[in-house]
Amino acid sequence: MNGTLQIRDHLLNELETGVRTGVSLIRLIRSEDWSYRPQENMRSLVELVHHFIQITASDLAIMQEKGEAEVGLVENSLSGTQDIEKLEATLWSNFESYKAYIMGLSEDDFLNRSTKAFYMEHGHLQVQWQIETVTHVFHHRSQLYNYLKQQGHELNFFMLYA
Repeated sequence: MNGTLQIRDHLLNELETGVRTGVSLIRLIRSEDWSYRPQENMRSLVELVHHFIQITASDLAIMQEKGEAEVGLVENSLSGTQDIEKLEATLWSNFESYKAYIMGLSEDDFLNRSTKAFYMEHGHLQVQWQIETVTHVFHHRSQLYNYLKQQGHELNFFMLYA
């Protein structure tokens, strides 16, 4: 396997770590936690979880140059859902669809194909989008960790890499 595909696979493995450890955090949520909002100008826990779960699906839609309305449908499709099993299943399904897309790209497309998000003036290469998705997942996983800590959950740093 060449270096480009190794990097692609390393990024997918990191993304899977973020998803897997995000699931372990979501499983800790108690019914009384869902409405928690650290500040008025921030997402509630349920909004954060929904956003986290939809990252790979919405980022994939953006990478595929879907319009604002279609991306919005993806991002809002979990509204009202607090069922942990359904949320977990959706997160894994979204990840698998994203992974299939990335794995299906030729090396040339991965490195050189540019797509443009509806909100940007210029496009990004598929490899750049993949990096963006990994950082996006880890950013919101960190928020989820902090929200749960603030709600009194016993958490430790090591669980983010288990």
